[in-house]
Amino acid sequence: MSGRTRARACPERTCVGCRQRTAKDDLLRIAVVGDECVADPRGTLPGRGAYLHPDMACYDLAVRRRAFSRAYRSRGPLGTERLRQCVEQAERTAQEAVPAPPAVPAPPAVPPVNEEEIRERHG
Repeated sequence: MSGRTRARACPERTCVGCRQRTAKDDLLRIAVVGDECVADPRGTLPGRGAYLHPDMACYDLAVRRRAFSRAYRSRGPLGTERLRQCVEQAERTAQEAVPAPPAVPAPPAVPPVNEEEIRERHG
C-alpha cells in the first residue's frame, strides 16, 4: 500500500496569542483591512491570515506581545477594538453552546430500619 489514507487530515494552525498548535476549525482567522485587524470567520478575506483562539485570554496575550503587528509584518500598530468585540461575542457563543452537565439522579429512598422487626426475624 502507498501509505495514503482515505481520511483527510485536519490542518493545524498556531494561535498568535498562546502559541499553541490547534486544528484550524477551532481557531478564528484574523485578517487586516486597512490598518485594523478584523475577524474573518468564513476565511474569505484576501491577504495574509493569522489565527487566534476565540478566547479573551489569548486575545489579551496577542495584544500584549504585539503578535498581530508581527504576524502581518506591519510597521505600525494595528487597531484591534472590533476584533476584541468579535472575540468576546465568540467566547459567549462558545460558552452557551456547551451543554449543561447531566443531572445526577437522587439516590433511591431507603426505608428506615425497624430494629424490632429485624430482631423478630433473626431471633
